[in-house]
Amino acid sequence: MSKFEIYKDRGGEFRFRLKAGNGQNILASEGYKAKSGCTNGIESVRTNSQDDDRYERLESSSGSPYFNLKATNGQVIGTSEMYSSFSAMENGIASVKNNAPGATVEDLTQ
Repeated sequence: MSKFEIYKDRGGEFRFRLKAGNGQNILASEGYKAKSGCTNGIESVRTNSQDDDRYERLESSSGSPYFNLKATNGQVIGTSEMYSSFSAMENGIASVKNNAPGATVEDLTQ
């Protein structure tokens, strides 16, 4: 079962990661000062993940493909891992599309 995990980073900010059913991280958020911002980010992923136009396909300086998921206002709400190929990146996008809408939320800060 896929899930969003809410956690605190070393700086004390709230973050979430979307994990596929196999436990692999498929999307990670920016840091949020408040937990409410983090939960709003999760809802934004659920909504925007279904629109292919919201995915920004990129290539790192080392040549590794990755993607950002953006909200309607253009703000990045999640970033993928680095992939070994563009086809693997497309599989990652498909995984976010498939997993985000029904993913449960696990709050690891409690």
